[in-house]
Amino acid sequence: MRRRRRAYPTDLTDDQWAASAELVPEALPGGRPRPASPRELVNAILSVLRGGQAWRLLPHDFPPWQKVYDYLRRWQAEGVWERIHHAVLMAAREQVGREASPTAAIIGDRRSAEGHSQSVRTGDKGGSRDYDAGKKIAGRKRHILTDTDSRLLAVQVHAGSIQDRDGAKSLLRASRGLWTVIETVFADGGYAGKLVDWAKQKANLALSIVQRPRAVPRFEPLPHRWVIERTFGWLIKNRRLVRDFERRTDVAETLIRIAATATMLRRIA
Repeated sequence: MRRRRRAYPTDLTDDQWAASAELVPEALPGGRPRPASPRELVNAILSVLRGGQAWRLLPHDFPPWQKVYDYLRRWQAEGVWERIHHAVLMAAREQVGREASPTAAIIGDRRSAEGHSQSVRTGDKGGSRDYDAGKKIAGRKRHILTDTDSRLLAVQVHAGSIQDRDGAKSLLRASRGLWTVIETVFADGGYAGKLVDWAKQKANLALSIVQRPRAVPRFEPLPHRWVIERTFGWLIKNRRLVRDFERRTDVAETLIRIAATATMLRRIA
């Protein structure tokens, strides 16, 4: 009989697992048995995500790293991670007295002085990447959409050379299938211009531009501008996300979504 391993700080608690377990698919009858329980597979992914180690350096008391990565990709293809994130986000909003689905969102900037999306360097495994001339970083950009309390709604990762307005179009278009009742999206001044008309005509969204005053004598968090900054701050607590080590951008998006889900689970459970 296999000994029960000692818990890691990244492991899901019983309450956290209970909040998401029913959305993890059961193993198909007659198929090859899973290398571990679904909860243990998720714990292994969280270990890599929060600890920042390479997949091959996954501790030996977890299932083999190849199996863990296989289930990460398999459940990604089946939409499992999106369903879990969607359900947990709605539960988190309801817990604080909000409507389950948001009607307002924020598409945002990592830092106003640096731009309107987060640019990160990539690892040495190749994949889609390019030079962001504005931030002088060779890598990828992360565009995110959040609710007004900094909960992640949608994410897209693309090459660093993609302009912020073009990345915003792709993200806003994709988000309509996930969050159909959003009416208003607040954005940094860098999104002003033709994107406002495009959002109204193509995505049926009112893009509201929040401008920074010309002269601010001291630091002052302006409405709807600091929210995205806080979201990125939560995400970067996961050391795997400090850089983009993934060869595929869809895997990078999935890991960001899992990190956001784990953050919400810690609060609602």
